[in-house]
Amino acid sequence: MTDGTLPARGDVAPKVAFFNDPKVRSLIFQALALALLIFVIYTAISNAVTNLTNQRIAAGFGFLDQTAGFGISQTLIPWAESMSYGRAFVIGLLNTLLVAVVGIFLATILGFAVGVARLSPNWVISKIAYWYVEIIRNLPLLFQILFWYLAVLAAMPAPRNSYSLFGLFFANQRGITAPRPVFEAGAVWIGVALVLGIVAAFVVRSWAYKRQAETGEQFPVVPAMWGIIIGLPILAYLATGMPISFNYAEQGRFNLTGGMTIIPEFVALVIALVAYTAAFIGEIVRAGIQAVSHGQTEAGRSLGLAEGRILNLIVIPQALRVIIPPLTSQYLNLAKNSSLAVGIGYPDMVSVGGTILNQTGQAIEIIAMWMGCYLTISIVTSIFMNWYNERIALVER
Repeated sequence: MTDGTLPARGDVAPKVAFFNDPKVRSLIFQALALALLIFVIYTAISNAVTNLTNQRIAAGFGFLDQTAGFGISQTLIPWAESMSYGRAFVIGLLNTLLVAVVGIFLATILGFAVGVARLSPNWVISKIAYWYVEIIRNLPLLFQILFWYLAVLAAMPAPRNSYSLFGLFFANQRGITAPRPVFEAGAVWIGVALVLGIVAAFVVRSWAYKRQAETGEQFPVVPAMWGIIIGLPILAYLATGMPISFNYAEQGRFNLTGGMTIIPEFVALVIALVAYTAAFIGEIVRAGIQAVSHGQTEAGRSLGLAEGRILNLIVIPQALRVIIPPLTSQYLNLAKNSSLAVGIGYPDMVSVGGTILNQTGQAIEIIAMWMGCYLTISIVTSIFMNWYNERIALVER
């Protein structure tokens, strides 16, 4: 030491106490946390096994092969009470996915419309959108579901006095009855044509944008895309001998016969989820649009673009970078909020799984299946939205 305080060159630095070393201390804390987690998991599993043994309930998923013996009001695949619990759970999962897909699609459309309306220069439109957002998002979702189910749909007339729209659609206490499509041989080619039309439409869109970037010439992208998407299935429909027909409902003296009935539980759940989620999406869209520099709008006007073109071509594409991340959270919330369907008896995954749990007592297995399904839905949705977010991100040079 040269001055009594600092080590001279070549001297050995003083050793740090064992517990004062940050690396050693962090390893100790991590090891203790891991040991505590293992202890908690072991205790939970041990208690579960003991309780199952005392109640003479066999662990495992073998119960899924047993006969269910209960009915399900809405099924997307064939169902009979003599079928297994496993098939019943799959039906509940499909019903949950149906609500999620339909709800996300409709909530996105309504939410974007509300978000744009919030910024409308028309005072009436902007105030209607404002009060819609403030009222809907501050009311509990379960209350809204019960309102649509008990106060609106339950107040509908009996089937013989159904409200009719053009004699094609009927609304009553039992739900909404619409024409039922009847698929014959060759109908699958219409679906194939629809998929090919969607793919071809995006190919045309990519080609048109590339052509415009190289030559400056515009191409009617939107009419061309819709023409391909609609035209190809129509051509396939005609070429295969029109293999799709419709079974129309007929109103009798006491009931409706024919057609396809959408149960009121599904209608109430979808309306409530769409209205509730769209209120949040509307605020997200509004914030995203306001995040775009006002100079971008002024630049579009200086080029002589109409307000609608400025919004579609300049503002919205830039606002999406701000909109997509919180929008993903709303999609996940909608999918998980569909579990509130149990409050009105809609046969979703939670409702059907609860019935299976009550009949078999396999609580751990059913809860694990719920967790696995919701986790998978959330992860798949997040992966898709993250991929889309990367596609629209600005590429820095």
